[in-house]
Amino acid sequence: MTKIILTTLFCIAINFSFAQTQGELNQNAQKKYKKAETEINGVYQRILKEYSSDQVFIKNLKIAQRLWIQFRDAEMKARFPDRYAGYYGSAQPMCWSMYLTELTEERINKLKVWLTGIEEGDICSGSVKIKP
Repeated sequence: MTKIILTTLFCIAINFSFAQTQGELNQNAQKKYKKAETEINGVYQRILKEYSSDQVFIKNLKIAQRLWIQFRDAEMKARFPDRYAGYYGSAQPMCWSMYLTELTEERINKLKVWLTGIEEGDICSGSVKIKP
């Protein structure tokens, strides 16, 4: 019986030692988004540099990226429409950052195709380079 009580107390202590406040969770989610934002900007800049000789592509990529930002912002408003303060609770900043991170990481993956390229023989590669 003593072992069960000690094990239970140990598990509770472990959980409390790793527990974070909502404020810390919000900050961590914001940091993760900032990291994704830095990555997408880096990927975008690398594409602009790597494809700089294809001005038609660059023009259209810039248009697509501006429209993606508008889509992302509209998607965020659809997920979290403007409400009175506190409507979504104290976890809202964390949830906002997590969804923003998710959308940004999806876009990063789409953009990276222009850097990694597509297999030779893909007749639908369009402006994407062929893998070396």
